[in-house]
Amino acid sequence: MSRRTRPDLSTAMQRLIREVRTQVPFDMPEASLCRGPCKGCSKKLLEFLDTELEEWEGWLEEGEVPRFGDLARLERLARKVVAALRKNGLIATV
Repeated sequence: MSRRTRPDLSTAMQRLIREVRTQVPFDMPEASLCRGPCKGCSKKLLEFLDTELEEWEGWLEEGEVPRFGDLARLERLARKVVAALRKNGLIATV
């Protein structure tokens, strides 16, 4: 039985950032974001998540090594933003 090797935390963070950037509609037009009653401001949530991702991208470029808690926190934030976007009808429910 072979053991699977896990990526180091920097690689895992880069993968998480890439996955979030692929799945979250950061390029959605503002008119689409603000089109009726909302459960949380989609525009502000997307801006906040984008800022967090940009910060981590910069820190990783500078050689910062994330801790497991950093990875978990960013994943939890992304999941909450996606859930709010679903509630606002901006992402299809799977």
